[in-house]
Amino acid sequence: MNDSSRKEIQDAAVKLRLPTIARQGSQVFERAGHQDALPAFAEALNMECEARQGRRIERLRLASKLPEGKTFGSLDKKRLPRPLMQSLNDLANGAFVKDATNVLAFGLPGVGKTHAVAALGHVLIDSGIPVYFTPTFRLVQELLEAKREYALPRALRRLERFEVLILDDLGYVQQTQEEMEVLFTLLAERYERVSTVITSNLVFSQWEQIFKNPLTTAAAIDRVVHHSVILEFNVASYRNEEAEKRSKASAEV
Repeated sequence: MNDSSRKEIQDAAVKLRLPTIARQGSQVFERAGHQDALPAFAEALNMECEARQGRRIERLRLASKLPEGKTFGSLDKKRLPRPLMQSLNDLANGAFVKDATNVLAFGLPGVGKTHAVAALGHVLIDSGIPVYFTPTFRLVQELLEAKREYALPRALRRLERFEVLILDDLGYVQQTQEEMEVLFTLLAERYERVSTVITSNLVFSQWEQIFKNPLTTAAAIDRVVHHSVILEFNVASYRNEEAEKRSKASAEV
């Protein structure tokens, strides 16, 4: 029992960044003849680890700007093809983040792309992974403002602390040349360093609408696809389905 408790105390103290306790905590109790207290001491340290982790996850979730309620629990899984749902479940273990792999979700508006990637973000935060969710057009505007104030490098470095950046609705708003340039810079800076998750209703053949010329478009696609998982939401729009249901209900009244 004491050997197990010593190991727990050492591991917990290391997590809590208490190096002296990690090295000598158990010995102090034993020299004082309180070996029987080691399990209780280990339990107390583990409780502190759990409490700190809980507070950290709360801070990460607040900083993430993820939509509340868009979780796997509220996702209508029956609407999604089984292979797509399996891919989402595989991504939820967070292994792709360690490899700086990107995730690209394609599909028409209203098919659940945003909900699915937001749900993925919530699960990653539960594992302690920093995530940031933003509509693409909003982040582009913020980066453009930073560039005009000669602060773009600092803004990009600030985003790097998020191991996963979720860019929602890439291509939803047509962008100017200057906006396109900061978007490309963002993707290039994150390439092979940290993960980017992108949702878009534009397939790759239409990305020239975003990046304006073939060379830049090809370079952007190369950076996001090189290490990536592609999710295709080939399902009917739930918004259209809801509109049809409301229309039928009104007609029956």
